[in-house]
Amino acid sequence: MSLLTTRGLSKSFEGLQAVNDVDFDLPQGEVRALIGPNGAGKTTLVGMICGRIPPTSGSVSFDGCDITTLPAHKRIGLGMAYTFQITSIFAGLDVAENVALAARRRMSGDAVEEAVMAALTRVGLSDRINQEAGDLSYGHQRLLEIAMGLVQAPRLLILDEPTQGLAEAEIAAFKTLIRELSDNTTILLIEHNMSVVMETADRVSVLSFGEMLAEGTPAEIHANADVQAAYLGTG
Repeated sequence: MSLLTTRGLSKSFEGLQAVNDVDFDLPQGEVRALIGPNGAGKTTLVGMICGRIPPTSGSVSFDGCDITTLPAHKRIGLGMAYTFQITSIFAGLDVAENVALAARRRMSGDAVEEAVMAALTRVGLSDRINQEAGDLSYGHQRLLEIAMGLVQAPRLLILDEPTQGLAEAEIAAFKTLIRELSDNTTILLIEHNMSVVMETADRVSVLSFGEMLAEGTPAEIHANADVQAAYLGTG
């Protein structure tokens, strides 16, 4: 069964068609990578999925319910978590309090502290709980934002360019983390790093000029001539 479905999803900005008539199905329990050239419409598509951008036309369904007009905070309540392409941490608060703010959407009391520590341990930041978030490196800020998503125990975790700014060792740890999370969380991963895509995704969707160009396994996408011409630069 599809956890997330879009039908005919489109968005135009002052005459510019950013996303055009996208049908998209994400089954529960899958890790799906969304790739495409810069300007392909990936962030706009995800913005409509998570409720931050209203579509011009089309529909979004989550777990069988139409959520097209539902505001973003109510989608979070249904079990969606979304990390931004540009970090959205609270720079003046310490690492633990950033995650606690996210945790309090779903729990209270001692459960918050336990969940915060578990989330920070999973992303490798448990030794930085008292550090001011704004003092973290950019890569660590990305990991903090992932922890803020994880602590909500989402049914769908949407990660927008999560490995941007990460060192090679951190990227390797991120791949391991995604494989671990996929046991109980559906993941939509917007990513440019092709080794991350090829090693973590069950299936890959390719967006080009706002339209869905191809979908398939990582191996199928890598061998697809249209994708090579549009994105991989080998066609």
